[in-house]
Amino acid sequence: MVRRSALGPDFRRLWGAYAVSGVGSAVGMGALPLIALLVLDSSALQVSVLAALSAVASGVIALPLGARIEHRHKRPVMIAADLVRCVVLASVPVAMAFDRLTFAHLCVVGVLQTAAAVAFDAAGGAHLKALVLPEHRLRANSAFETTRWISVSAGPPVGGLLIGALGAAATLVVDALSFLGSALGIRRIRQPEPAPPVRAGTSHPGRDIAAGWRYLLRHPGLRPLFFNSLLFGGSIMMTSPLMAVLMLDDLGLAPWQYGLALGLPCLGGVLGARLTPLLTRRLGERRVLLLSGVARSFWVILMPLVPSGALGVFVIVAVDFGLLFSAGVFNPSFATYRMAATPDAFMSRVATSWSVGAKTCQAAFMFAGGLLAAAAGVRGALLVAGLLCTASALLLPWREARVSTGSVPAPATEAVPSPAADGSSA
Repeated sequence: MVRRSALGPDFRRLWGAYAVSGVGSAVGMGALPLIALLVLDSSALQVSVLAALSAVASGVIALPLGARIEHRHKRPVMIAADLVRCVVLASVPVAMAFDRLTFAHLCVVGVLQTAAAVAFDAAGGAHLKALVLPEHRLRANSAFETTRWISVSAGPPVGGLLIGALGAAATLVVDALSFLGSALGIRRIRQPEPAPPVRAGTSHPGRDIAAGWRYLLRHPGLRPLFFNSLLFGGSIMMTSPLMAVLMLDDLGLAPWQYGLALGLPCLGGVLGARLTPLLTRRLGERRVLLLSGVARSFWVILMPLVPSGALGVFVIVAVDFGLLFSAGVFNPSFATYRMAATPDAFMSRVATSWSVGAKTCQAAFMFAGGLLAAAAGVRGALLVAGLLCTASALLLPWREARVSTGSVPAPATEAVPSPAADGSSA
């Protein structure tokens, strides 16, 4: 059996690769809808359709991948996913250079990029769990979350400046190159991977896929968190293209101002992620999970009240800061809990099922947001999103017994190790 390390050199290599791709993705944050708006003159409905189609179609592609990833070494999957994202993103500036870019091309890029992201995350969660000892997982997840928020605080302003100076394609070039850097960084990890779970002799692709869903939906703690994430994440993603339209069209912000309004609030996420280990030691895992889950739910409802002018930018930054501070605390707490609650033999399938369910739900919300914006205006659609986001707090696992780690009964074709054997703890 391969010994799992603490936060040693291989974790730092993985962390560095994550940071490189995170910075590139932050620089290119919102690049596809921006290109759709500024280059192809797309409508608010088309921008919402772009995001929704990417989520639904990528889910169809990624769902069968989860079972395949489960029984493979994870590092090659992560490298392949990075290379796919590099190629498809680079195709957009190439098409723009030859004046061949179309809305359909952007949709294909969105689908393939999102499917590769689902595959990377499914493999990456299992890989991180195998690389880091249980007592160091909260620190590891907090470090990843801190890096993510640092990246997205600095990246969008840089992206806005690049768009202003060189055009929208420049940010996609940076994003594509960052995934190449991530792939090279992951390849430098030296510690051999543990053997992947052995596929049962009676396994079937359909049953393998269903096993991840069954585990997720039967677990008393993961199930309410899953439905909470569907409503919260769907509401947040409904606002994403709408906020681009609100800031660029209704408020008339320049691209650099748009990038600044996206980037500055992410410092709240950095602060929240850095404080998570301290808050957990003081308050305990369950309280931190529930309090931060409630705190992140109430901010979006303020978005429809944003005034015009410089004050509007200030309000957007302040509201997003509060939202992202709460999310910065919640996300590493949740990621650590899900690692502990999911046996190794189900990590990739549970992660894929979670991602596909979330992205499909987000697609429906984004499409609905486009229809609402067309019927009631952007601010009316944002009000609905805020009300739904607030309601997501009701779906948190309020019963104390639910927030505990451990396994649920395994599907008949596979054995699930006991909590003690899996390294889980309450």
